[in-house]
Amino acid sequence: MLQKKICMLGAFAVGKTSLVSRFVHSMFSEKYHTTVGVKIDKKVVELEETSLAMVLWDLHGEDRFQKVRSSYLRGMSGYLLVVDGTRRSTLNTARDLRQRAEEVVGELPFVLVFNKEDLRAEWEVEEEELVELRGEGWPLIETSAKNGTDVEKAFTMLAEKMLG
Repeated sequence: MLQKKICMLGAFAVGKTSLVSRFVHSMFSEKYHTTVGVKIDKKVVELEETSLAMVLWDLHGEDRFQKVRSSYLRGMSGYLLVVDGTRRSTLNTARDLRQRAEEVVGELPFVLVFNKEDLRAEWEVEEEELVELRGEGWPLIETSAKNGTDVEKAFTMLAEKMLG
């Protein structure tokens, strides 16, 4: 069985931990828990021709006080770049994180995950921006860790990109 290291990257409070919890344990908690350092989970994904063990590195959120350590990124095979659609600034953080990841480990498969789809009416990111990002070649999916919308699909999408 193949095993791949996946990093969860994004600003603080975008839902990285909630996405992992929903994907691995089918759970969601309303309580916000700050991730300190890194939390590691594992889930096996069954793809058409292979099984893939995804080792999920849930990294602390990035903000102006705390940067993601490049040592956490080394050895990863791909990453989910998580954005909170209700906070436009988290898209800028995601762009910066992608650039930093590429500087540390080169170009790798990734998926841009717009989380909190259940709060679509409150989004600060406009539909035109999503269309623009897709046009620039960013693989993009909208999810909700809260109700489970397309969470499994986001991880499977990344798995297929890594093996493709």
